[in-house]
Amino acid sequence: MTETQDWNSQIIAEFRANEGRVGGPFEGAPMTLVHNRGRKSGRDLVSPMMYLADEQDPELIYVFASKAGAPTNPDWYYNLTTAGKGEVEIGTQTYPVTVTEVTGADRDRIYAEQARRYPGFAGYEEKTAGIRVIPVLALRRA
Repeated sequence: MTETQDWNSQIIAEFRANEGRVGGPFEGAPMTLVHNRGRKSGRDLVSPMMYLADEQDPELIYVFASKAGAPTNPDWYYNLTTAGKGEVEIGTQTYPVTVTEVTGADRDRIYAEQARRYPGFAGYEEKTAGIRVIPVLALRRA
């Protein structure tokens, strides 16, 4: 098991044991577990991540393919955009979602709001400047 897989496994276990809440660097942050299927492996995967709830639409959340500012997008981004669907756990609820990539001015506005609330996201954007634009995905309850 890689260090990242071990880290994720610990967060997933804590999330499920505490009705969707985790501590440490994610204390108080809105967290979701995003279920996706490996587009190459066919394996069912779960990725913990922070999200931003849409202020107008309670059926919509946004997730950010930041990969902590790495030069490449995370695998879950490709899995979700290829499939166009997934599943999320928020709190004690699990439900299917459709996946749409947000682009242009809408992407910039949503990402800026996440970076305002959680400055680490501004740092990720600085790390990827000139390399890639961090994708924003809209996950809508199906």
